[in-house]
Amino acid sequence: MDTTADSFIVIAIVLIAVASVFGIRWILRARSKYGGTQVVTCPETKAPAQVEVDVFEAALSSALGVADIRLQNCSRWPIKKDCGQECLVGLHVAPDDCLVHGVLMKWYRGKQCVFCGIEFTELHLTDHKPVLRTPEGKLLQWQNVSVEDVSNVLSTHEPVCWNCYIAQSFAIEHPELVVYRPWRDAEPANREAPNPRRPIA
Repeated sequence: MDTTADSFIVIAIVLIAVASVFGIRWILRARSKYGGTQVVTCPETKAPAQVEVDVFEAALSSALGVADIRLQNCSRWPIKKDCGQECLVGLHVAPDDCLVHGVLMKWYRGKQCVFCGIEFTELHLTDHKPVLRTPEGKLLQWQNVSVEDVSNVLSTHEPVCWNCYIAQSFAIEHPELVVYRPWRDAEPANREAPNPRRPIA
């Protein structure tokens, strides 16, 4: 029985050692790729600013799939620490889609869905990604946003949560199956007569 327990301990130690070696190598590789201070043009002031990428977050997320590129430090912080980090699109540390994801995830935090009003908290790459509503009322997914369009999107588009995206997409694709019921949340004195043929606007 002691022999079996000793074997488990040895196996556990070996696995931990192997994981540590690969983890250290992954961190070092990420540091060489994302680390260091870089000079970017601040979208707000149009002046140079010194920034540093969060190497640990980038390394951890890249191990799971797409790297989550965010800033760890900026010469304009802490006064402007809650900025949208739009300057990320000017970096050359990752593919364009990674940089767009990083900017958008930061932009959503604290905003509310235009349909249900739910407030967005911290987003991660493993979450159901919210989408955007264009000024024309169309729904736009992240992968269709290019680096060149990021600034325009952040100033003209509105946030939509994942659940509302699914519901609205269904209503657009199958309007004959959707029924609008405005009386459900209305006061009794203001309720409208049911109209089963009126679809979601």
